[in-house]
Amino acid sequence: MRQHLLPSSMAVLACLYATMGQAHEGSFHCEAVTASVADAGFDDVVTVTCNYNQALIAGDTYPDHEMMTGIIGTNEQVPVPASDYASPITLAPAMGSEPHTRDAALGVAVNGVPIYDYTAGGEMSQDDLANYQAKLDTVTTGQLDACGGHAGRGDDYHYHAAPTCMIDQMKNKGPDAIIGWAFDGFPIYADTNPNGTVIADGVLDVCNGQSDDVFGYRYHTSEGAPYIIQCLMGEVPDIDALPRVRPLSPAGGGRGAEAGRPPQGGVEDLVFVQGDDGERTMTYSYEGADYYIKYAPSGTENCYNFETRTVTNGGELFEQELCRE
Repeated sequence: MRQHLLPSSMAVLACLYATMGQAHEGSFHCEAVTASVADAGFDDVVTVTCNYNQALIAGDTYPDHEMMTGIIGTNEQVPVPASDYASPITLAPAMGSEPHTRDAALGVAVNGVPIYDYTAGGEMSQDDLANYQAKLDTVTTGQLDACGGHAGRGDDYHYHAAPTCMIDQMKNKGPDAIIGWAFDGFPIYADTNPNGTVIADGVLDVCNGQSDDVFGYRYHTSEGAPYIIQCLMGEVPDIDALPRVRPLSPAGGGRGAEAGRPPQGGVEDLVFVQGDDGERTMTYSYEGADYYIKYAPSGTENCYNFETRTVTNGGELFEQELCRE
């Protein structure tokens, strides 16, 4: 029935799908998304709910693994939980006529963390897909931590490359484990085929995917660029309606802090630590001076007291209560 092996619960679903037919495709995909989260062991921090055309993977985008430490090309943003971030996964995926790009997330990992293309701010255009964007490569420019992620303009943590630390945490870790879902409804696997065989050069398409005998199509991570999904090959009914994490805003209203700007040439000794009291601190050095971003829950839901000295603001002290809307 299929060329690759699946985890036990996924294997049962695939067999049921084969016997039930296309009319039950939405039900199959709902169960497949739900099983991928549960089998990985993240169903205690991520919820999956399905309606007639979507599976919603909801979480706070804040993974339980090391973050940020070791980044050189920091944008001076930090990871702050995003309350009830819900990623919609199409339950009846269909291949489109052309690939789609986006300046935000293209999918979500099974731990609820968004997945972007390899450029820092989703700068990939459809015209760029076939051409490697060296200056925008978050991997080679040192913008990612050892787990394949960093914090973006919304002070939200997300992945731009293989989520290695998350994969290590997965209870069903292995080549046949689904590590995430693209918004077009197709699954994302790691570097090899689900049966463990090496993916031959030239097999993956411009979006880093290939055909699949169970889902029709699948995406992969890869050691070299584009590292992870870089566009959507499937149809998305309303791509402009896909979720974004909004930047933090002042508790009293008004505009928030200026977006961080990567210090030219990169920083040294960047370390991110989390205290038992909820305080988080990112420290680093630049041209012989020390800088930091410190923040902790303020007592108001989804709000944090920030104290920062950054290269972006010239080393001036910045103190403010910032909140998620």
